[in-house]
Amino acid sequence: MRLKLDNETHILRSILLRYATPLTTGLFIVSLVSGVALFFHFEGRLFKAMHEWLSMILAVPFGLHLWKNWRPLVSYFKRPPMTVALLASLVGALAFAVPAMLAPPGGGNPMQAVLGAVQNGTIAHLAPLFGHTPDSLAEAMRGRGLVVASSQARLGEVAEASNRTARDMLPILADLRR
Repeated sequence: MRLKLDNETHILRSILLRYATPLTTGLFIVSLVSGVALFFHFEGRLFKAMHEWLSMILAVPFGLHLWKNWRPLVSYFKRPPMTVALLASLVGALAFAVPAMLAPPGGGNPMQAVLGAVQNGTIAHLAPLFGHTPDSLAEAMRGRGLVVASSQARLGEVAEASNRTARDMLPILADLRR
C-alpha cells in the first residue's frame, strides 16, 4: 500500500527527482575538471577546496539519481559488464591504497615534513631562516604577544605557552621575516 503524499511533498519530490541527473552531471563535470587541474598541479589554491567540497555535495544528487533510476540500475547488476567495471574500479583503488597502507612511516607530503620540522625547531634554529639572531627573533615574537621563555624554546612550546597551535605560529613567523 502506498502512502498518500500531500501536495507540497509531491512537488518537492518532483523537483528533487527532476534535477537529480542534471545536478549529478554538472557536479561531476566540475569534479572532473578540478581533479584534472589538481593532478597537473595547476592553480591548486583555486581548485582544491572546490574539488573537495563540490565532490562531497555531489553525493546528494547522486543518491537522488540512484533513487530515481533504481530499477534500471538493478538490472545492470544482472549483467557481466557491471561486475567487470566494479571489480576493475576496486582493483584500481587497491593499487593505490595497499602500497600506502604497507609503506613504512615517513614519506608523505614533503611540505608537511618541512612544516613539521619548522614547528618542532627551536627559536635559535629558526632565527637564521627568517633573517634574525636567536635573541632578535625571540624579542620580535614577544612583541607579538607570544610567550617565549628563551631562544632554546621549541616553536611548539611557544605556541602552547601562548595558547595557540603550532600551525598558528607559521604566519607569525612569515610576518617577522626580515
